[in-house]
Amino acid sequence: MSALFSNYGRWNLELEKGTGSQVTDTQGKTYLDFTSGIGVCNLGHVHPAVTEAVTEQLNKLWHTSNLFQSSLQEKTAQLLTAPTHLSKVLFCNSGAEANEGAIKLARKYTAKTKIITCIQSFHGRTYGSMSATGQEKIKAGFGPMVAGFEHVPFNDSKALEEAADADTAAIMIEVVQGEGGINPATESYLNFVGKLCKEKGILLIIDEVQTGIGRTGKPFAFSHFGLKPDIVTAAKGLGNGFPVGAVISTEEVSSAFGPGSHGTTFGGNPLAMAAAGAVLREVFDPAFLEEVQKKGEYLKEELQSKLLNYDEVQEVKGIGLMIGIQCKGKVSDLITELQHNGILALSAGEHVLRLLPPLTMSYDELKTGIEEISKAIQKQTVTA
Repeated sequence: MSALFSNYGRWNLELEKGTGSQVTDTQGKTYLDFTSGIGVCNLGHVHPAVTEAVTEQLNKLWHTSNLFQSSLQEKTAQLLTAPTHLSKVLFCNSGAEANEGAIKLARKYTAKTKIITCIQSFHGRTYGSMSATGQEKIKAGFGPMVAGFEHVPFNDSKALEEAADADTAAIMIEVVQGEGGINPATESYLNFVGKLCKEKGILLIIDEVQTGIGRTGKPFAFSHFGLKPDIVTAAKGLGNGFPVGAVISTEEVSSAFGPGSHGTTFGGNPLAMAAAGAVLREVFDPAFLEEVQKKGEYLKEELQSKLLNYDEVQEVKGIGLMIGIQCKGKVSDLITELQHNGILALSAGEHVLRLLPPLTMSYDELKTGIEEISKAIQKQTVTA
């Protein structure tokens, strides 16, 4: 009998080691990893630069309190904000924690309580971030949610405008809904959101927990559209597997968090900062990001070319190396079939196969994945 809670629907696999885009289970079978730990290991597994940085820090100091100055935090914050218009960072431990911080910051700064989010959004599983999430299945059984959140249809400008009233502190959106099904926002919708926030004095929060740190081929997904959010949240890919999150904001908005207003014991600890700094130096290199964009275009175009001929596949969508394959049927059996053939992939809801490969995955590895996905879908179509 397991000593663990049963809150995860675990696969019957245990991964023991990995390098780059490949992982090996305890039975010695090797897989191409199109999950990256759910968009976390953007530089692949056991990346040498991150390993070296964390190892060096391990031999210096593991933890101090945030009562002390931290040049590591300062340097990492500067790397994180450099490609943006934002200038202040609060480090924490996870995406949910970053979104909690963003919610608190928006309410504190504006002295208003209402925050508008979208149906099918996902912002985390703590009470505030769960309340912000626009999926009822995430909230089932947990009683009353935190008050003040209103959910409107995604990509619906009219519904958003109608919801935005005088008590609205912020609009909180994902540029691509990840857990909600790999649903990209349209450019016209994002332009409208930016304009609406500016006209009505509403803060714009963009949740980049899954889309940030190079996943879409830009430092952040909002960078594709010329948006200027007031608050951005990041996590997943920021530490390449080391737990770390961040709330990033303008200097003006950050002023609402004075001493004693918000805090974290472990956030910004030296090990996390060593990992994040190494990641940002690699990922935010313009040449690296340009290559991610090219790989993303290749992956999406090849999948469209091979899969849209199957009746089972309705759409291939996404940006950069964040791809969703919309299927008619449930993808659980497809994921199992791919595992048998040495490919690890995810779902995003019941009908979307989600691909989040390491940003470092080679073209040959991408090609192998495309071929195996095509074979698996073809087999599923024939079986159906």
